[in-house]
Amino acid sequence: MRIVRHYEHGAPSVLRLEEVEKPQPGPGQVLIRAEAIGVTFAEVQRRQGIPIGGHAGLPGAPGGDVAGTVEALGEGVTGFAVGDRVVGDVDRDAYADYVVTGTDWLIKIPQDLDAAAATLLPSPAQTAYHAIKEAGRLRPGQSIVIDAASGGVGHLAVQIAKALGAGKVIATASTQAKLDFARELGADVTVNYTDEDWTDQVLAATDGRGADIVLETVGGDVLLKSLGITAQFGTLVFYGSASGDIPDLPTLALSRMKNVAGFSLYAMLYNKQDAVAEGQRHLLDLIASGEVKPVVHDRLPLDEAVKAHELLEARAQLGKIVLVP
Repeated sequence: MRIVRHYEHGAPSVLRLEEVEKPQPGPGQVLIRAEAIGVTFAEVQRRQGIPIGGHAGLPGAPGGDVAGTVEALGEGVTGFAVGDRVVGDVDRDAYADYVVTGTDWLIKIPQDLDAAAATLLPSPAQTAYHAIKEAGRLRPGQSIVIDAASGGVGHLAVQIAKALGAGKVIATASTQAKLDFARELGADVTVNYTDEDWTDQVLAATDGRGADIVLETVGGDVLLKSLGITAQFGTLVFYGSASGDIPDLPTLALSRMKNVAGFSLYAMLYNKQDAVAEGQRHLLDLIASGEVKPVVHDRLPLDEAVKAHELLEARAQLGKIVLVP
């Protein structure tokens, strides 16, 4: 079978397509024939040698959200059967024709759910959902700012926030095309965060008080400015750093009764299994009803993994980039 790996850090061109033996599931694992593999920006950063959200060791074998069909069961597996369609977050060796993974966080998906769309369920959709509901604690009618609102997580966060009752969704992005995309998905206000006065625009959209919740995943100067547009008694949710720069926050700014909440999906998966299970059910319902529509920007063959990483590095996508074996 084919698999994508890399043996040095650097540009997307370090990714190599190799032929290896098909893996076999061990105890508690399943073998999945991959139908679609979601490419994440975290793996772009790890390929560059930046250990954001995990290891960046060598040799590298990118992880991703894999949707497909169960081909074989390892010893002791219950609750799944050969032929089930599933999707899960595979932390390593995900860019492949077949993957082996544990069942703890594996999700059964309907037979009629598009595999490429399904790849948004494990990491992007659950990150967006729980960052808003668990970390941000959104209440109906509240305002929310969503940074990087056209990306794999951000475009879902816009829709999920509306579905959970947000009163005003303010989407930020770096180009007009991305802002138009966010508005099509339901954003009430769009702001280009490369504008010098972007924070003033957000404050104007919230009558000067700032947003009740700010979802921030860019880092650097955007993170610092996001604290300034968080309302008193509001919450800044930090859940990533696409810039690779994580500055120290000025603690004095918190004295204005502002909260900062860090978010990690893995912390949810390990410690709040009931909330995760409920979130999965709710997300599947929202997708089935059409309230949340996962957007796939491009479906690329497995042997074009280099192009997939180039698109993500260029911040050129609207929605998700998916590899199709």
